[in-house]
Amino acid sequence: MVLLAACETAPPAAPTPPTPPVAPPPAEPPAAPVVAVPKPAPRPAKIGLALGGGAARGFAHIGVLQVLEENGIKPDVVAGTSAGSLVAALYASGKSPTELVALSDTMDELSITDWSFPFRGVIRGEALARYVNQHTGGKMIEQMRLPLGIVATDLGNGQPVLFQRGDAGVAVRASSAVPAVFQPVRIAGREYVDGGLVSPVPVRFARQMGADFVVAVDISSPPEGNALGDAMRMLLQTFAIMGRSINQFELRNADVVLTPKLTGVSGADFTARGRAIQAGRDAAQAALADIKAKLAARRREAAGGGSATLPR
Repeated sequence: MVLLAACETAPPAAPTPPTPPVAPPPAEPPAAPVVAVPKPAPRPAKIGLALGGGAARGFAHIGVLQVLEENGIKPDVVAGTSAGSLVAALYASGKSPTELVALSDTMDELSITDWSFPFRGVIRGEALARYVNQHTGGKMIEQMRLPLGIVATDLGNGQPVLFQRGDAGVAVRASSAVPAVFQPVRIAGREYVDGGLVSPVPVRFARQMGADFVVAVDISSPPEGNALGDAMRMLLQTFAIMGRSINQFELRNADVVLTPKLTGVSGADFTARGRAIQAGRDAAQAALADIKAKLAARRREAAGGGSATLPR
């Protein structure tokens, strides 16, 4: 009985609380479809052409341009010094190599020469500026079909200057103003002379303009041993010696250097234009396989095919 009473008086067991339902894990979103992102097309090399100075030997530049265009190699930028600046300006304005050849047949010293009293130079250079502006349609440098750079030397501080804006004729005149032959050219209060004093073949300026593959054309004449006794020939000899020294540093930064064989062609000999053009063609033809191979290597490198070592 006591046991029964104890059982009767014991409190009922607490009910077991309900177990809350376990929420199922959130469903994972469906995997996004894998979309192949095409690799961007490799950017073609930006080709720069650096045309050097050499007076009438500059006709060789035309032969180089002929061969390059015949083989589908078209420069994206062009920089020129002295005679190279004249050809560069005409080409950048839109003249084809064929048109340049036709134009060269009519070019002589009289069309670009205007004599003056021999005080600071025997040639004013205004005729050269007019010639350029006439045959480029009066375009400013920044209006050319191709980016154009013209190199001159600041007479005041000896520094090179790259003209990329303004009057093309005046810039070519400044770039071609051989001291003691052409009068210095005053632009915005400063005087400028031949760009060949500081950059006979403007490779670094072609790169400055954005080129990552530079073809340089060196038409400078080697120093000759028979220049003594004639003031003009001594001056040209001085330029040849100085230009050769500077070119050792400048040309090493080019991808391809063309040196037309212009033996016997004087910088003052406009009658040898045909020989000079052919020499330019021959030099470009001889280097054509090298140019194509290096451009192909650049394309492979840009496409991710590994780095390419390009001999220079």
